[in-house]
Amino acid sequence: MPDVHSLVNECVTKLKKRKVEGSKATAKLTAELLRSFISQQRLPHSNQAGSLIDAVKAVGEKLIAANPVELAVGNVVRRVLHIIREEDLSLTTAAVGGLSLAAESDDEDDTEHDDHPVLSATAVAAAARNALRPPSLQTLLEDIPHSVAAPHTSSSGGDSEGKSKSADKNSVTRKLKHNVIEAVNELIQEISTCHEQIAEQAVEHIHHNEVILTLGSSRTVMEFLCAAKEKKRSFRVFVAEGAPRYQGHALAKELAARGLQTTVITDSAVFAMISRVNMVIVGAHAVMANGGVIAPVGLNMVALAAQRHAVPFVVLAGVHKLCPLYPHNPEVLLNELKSPSELLDFGEFSDCLDFGSGTGSPLLHVVNPAFDYVPPNLVSLFITDTGGHNPSYMYRLIADYYSADDLVVRGKSTS
Repeated sequence: MPDVHSLVNECVTKLKKRKVEGSKATAKLTAELLRSFISQQRLPHSNQAGSLIDAVKAVGEKLIAANPVELAVGNVVRRVLHIIREEDLSLTTAAVGGLSLAAESDDEDDTEHDDHPVLSATAVAAAARNALRPPSLQTLLEDIPHSVAAPHTSSSGGDSEGKSKSADKNSVTRKLKHNVIEAVNELIQEISTCHEQIAEQAVEHIHHNEVILTLGSSRTVMEFLCAAKEKKRSFRVFVAEGAPRYQGHALAKELAARGLQTTVITDSAVFAMISRVNMVIVGAHAVMANGGVIAPVGLNMVALAAQRHAVPFVVLAGVHKLCPLYPHNPEVLLNELKSPSELLDFGEFSDCLDFGSGTGSPLLHVVNPAFDYVPPNLVSLFITDTGGHNPSYMYRLIADYYSADDLVVRGKSTS
């Protein structure tokens, strides 16, 4: 098995050199790396969860710093930290409940056991905290609580009791890493199947004879539209080409190949065509805690046009794109400037780009931003793996996947 530090350095290099881009690809890469890192991590006998959290945070800071624009990297790191906290709390609750049941059994050897044993105050408090927090992925898969499944053993002496408690403690500490890895596997599966989960809801939102507008190219949007087509929905799609990278051309070609009636329009024609549209369906780069959207450049203009003509503006986003930060957070990099060569041919504009002014600066500047920020008031509906949600509900949905203690994880300089 490769050394864990080599895996981390390799992943950091890929992110820095932009060999892996896009929310889904970077999220899956991060989750797989953290799974390998956790599986090879050697934990102390005490405070295993705290040690594991510190180690994951250290790796997460390097990954986030490698490419701050890919917010999905930080999202996955925080999701994994949340998983560790939840699994530790679940195991602690189970251990306390098991000790309480064992103590009660020793005190009442000659009495009939109740079907609903009374737990200690510590176990009740831990269970209450667990109930107030969202369940982990591993807990959701288990039908029987840990406390019920805890083995019931009686002790005939102090030595055997001490050995039993020590064995139970060692069993709990060994199970932490196993449960965390299983939960991370579920996270990787969730990331891999997010397109399918979102596409299953297409038939509920797209109806016959509608006109759908989208911009650029989004794998999630393509699968969503094609899923509606497979359900015998007959509709038309307007695709704004998404200059300067013109990713809309590729999307239009794919939609037409799958039998959808598709029309390509220029980005500047969005306002002219929006009055014919029934719904705007777009993808997202990230969804912020306030319901705002970081999306490909040009989508804010589309959102404004949709609001002006009262056209629903629907955003499709996998859960791994839900970011627990707000756009004003200093660690959130909202934009990235792409190469000027996407806009201008240097050969034709070489005279303007010369340092001919004598001041050491070129005569012509080129700005090529990659993203737009769409405020939540312009969004009508979010469709995620878990269903449709209003923008005002996003903060609550995000709270189900992250711990408040982990929001401070941010990228630091690795140089």
